[in-house]
Parts: sequence; structure tokens; C-alpha cells
Amino acid sequence: MFAELGNDLKKVLLAGIGAVAVTAEKSEEVVKELVRRGELTVEQGKALNEELKHKIKETVQEKRAERESAAAAPAVDVEAMTKEEREALRRKLAELDEKEQNGTESAGQ
Repeated sequence: MFAELGNDLKKVLLAGIGAVAVTAEKSEEVVKELVRRGELTVEQGKALNEELKHKIKETVQEKRAERESAAAAPAVDVEAMTKEEREALRRKLAELDEKEQNGTESAGQ
């Protein structure tokens, strides 16, 4: 269950990074097109492109930091749980362990 949450979080982060990369490529194309049309000088285009690259790097670093902090934080605060909630969690974990064990035994036969 928690592993799935981590995988989902990783997928969301990778999708975000992919979107940033695509945005960088598209923004570079737009800058080149504006330069081609003469709406921007080459120097302005280079400066704008560098600024966009810098902003994209910052965004990627922020997303990495968010992912790392989310991965470091526990998904469930066990210490804040009541005795009943912890017992329910124990039962659920035992059930999952049993299912996993049964699945492994079935696959080995």
C-alpha cells in the first residue's frame, strides 16, 4: 500500500519534470520563431532563452526538493494513532503479509 503511494508520487513527479522539459523545448522554439520574424533581436532571444532555462532549472530543483521531503515524511503518523487504530493497522499489515506470502507460495508451485 505504502509502496504504491511512493510509486504514484514518483510517477507524478516524473510527469511534472517531463512537462517542464517539454515546456523548455517549446519556449525555445517560440524564441527562435520570434527571432526569425525579427520581433526580437538575436541578443534579446539569447537572453530570454537563458532566463527561461534558469527558471526551468529552479522549477526542477523545487520539484525534486518537494519529492524528497514527501518521501522522507511518513505516510501515516503512527505515534498520533489511538491504540485501536494501531491494532487495526497491525491486522491490516498481517493480512497484507499473508496475501503476499500466499501469492509467493502459489507462484512457486
